[in-house]
Amino acid sequence: MCSFRIAFLFLAGPLLSGFAAPVHAAELPATFTLALTQAGIPLEHVAVSVQSLDAAEPMLSHNAEAALNPASVMKLVTSFAALNQLGPGFAWTTDIWANGTIKDGVLNGDLVIKGYGDPTLTLERIWLLQRELRARGVQHIRGNLVLDTSHFDLPKMDSGAFDDEPLALYNATPGALVANFNAITIRLKPVGEQVRVIPDVALSGVTLMSQLVLEEKAECNGGKDAIKPTMIAGAHRVLAISGRYARGCGEQRLSLSLFDSATTFDLIFRGLWTELGGTLSGITESGRAPASEPLLKFASTPLTDALTKLNKYSNNLMTRNLLLTLGAEKFGAPATLEKGVDAVTEVLTQRGVSTQKLVLENGAGLSRIERISATALNQLLIAAYRSPLFAEFESALPIVSIDGTLKKRFNGSLLAGNAHLKTGSLRDVSALAGYVYTTSGQRVSFVMLVNHANARRSEAAQRALLEWVHSTPHGPQPVVDQSDATK
Repeated sequence: MCSFRIAFLFLAGPLLSGFAAPVHAAELPATFTLALTQAGIPLEHVAVSVQSLDAAEPMLSHNAEAALNPASVMKLVTSFAALNQLGPGFAWTTDIWANGTIKDGVLNGDLVIKGYGDPTLTLERIWLLQRELRARGVQHIRGNLVLDTSHFDLPKMDSGAFDDEPLALYNATPGALVANFNAITIRLKPVGEQVRVIPDVALSGVTLMSQLVLEEKAECNGGKDAIKPTMIAGAHRVLAISGRYARGCGEQRLSLSLFDSATTFDLIFRGLWTELGGTLSGITESGRAPASEPLLKFASTPLTDALTKLNKYSNNLMTRNLLLTLGAEKFGAPATLEKGVDAVTEVLTQRGVSTQKLVLENGAGLSRIERISATALNQLLIAAYRSPLFAEFESALPIVSIDGTLKKRFNGSLLAGNAHLKTGSLRDVSALAGYVYTTSGQRVSFVMLVNHANARRSEAAQRALLEWVHSTPHGPQPVVDQSDATK
């Protein structure tokens, strides 16, 4: 199998050597190029591909062969591969064994849980899992909680390596057992002259320390930018919340990725189990599941549901778990990053999508090295359109001005409700890709990638190009891309 690291080293030269200079930029809509100029973004740092889905060639193509960082638009690649390889009805399972005897609601022995990478185990889903467990006669556990995470084989990961924000949810690392997207949620509540810190779920063995200073007259600006959570090292787990808090903010919720996925799963499982009236007397330890049939096989909702949450809200953890699942399902357990990359590449090749410029690291776009061309993304969008699974693919994408990451984008525009697009944003990266519905009733594939220091200022240019696509009759001859030096 080809390692993604090897692929990156091979392509690093061409990726970092610059962009092909545009020759006939005037062929692009004037409102679009003007908006880029006003944003201080040179055309050579932008790639565009626009094609009517009933046409043989793109009607707009600029710098489309350049290998650019797509940020979270890369989730389209992982989602496309998952639908094609796994199918829309695929479901993960979480298996549970009672390693002992069950009598009068008491398990005299260990409870063993093995995860297979289900990224959809929210608090509600774990509550349902525990309800199923109680229905099988287990209410009290007189033994240990044994967690089997062997389905994934991952190197040690530093959640703060990407941008030095280790507690941010978008940096949560993948795992075979993941609870609530690895989020620990706490409530900040002014009481008297203090700000109390209250967990949504009881956290056994974790001390919460409020060091927040309550400000009476300060205006509330969301409150969270002045708050600093810190895990204090030591024999005991202590989460200290410091900073300033305006009384006018009232009660707010803060979600953090404080621990590795197995630890978070342990804390949430125990907390919810206690809330249900159960007891668990033993410790938590790592181990292997028995070879026998499990007491409970708890299935996730179908893959289509996961893809909707993954793309609408650009969930990195879900995507990273999905990439690993693809590898394990295709090449066998344990899942590895390399297997996942190879599985995705194989699907793209089978479906006629170019992988020449593709560089995958985690499949979520949370990466400085991931790359793809606008041409390849356009090919993927067209391949998805021609697939019998198109409805599932498109419906998972955010709708402009309606939901997901596009709920507050392009408000007041005729685009509202007329485009399904995946967003992507990193420092120096802004990207959009998906489908636009035109006033003439056509579907058009749309890809726009910006890699530049001013990328965050590209929204006006995105809007200009999208509105042009939405309102322009799409009967003209294709525009030949002369900005690509390889043609």
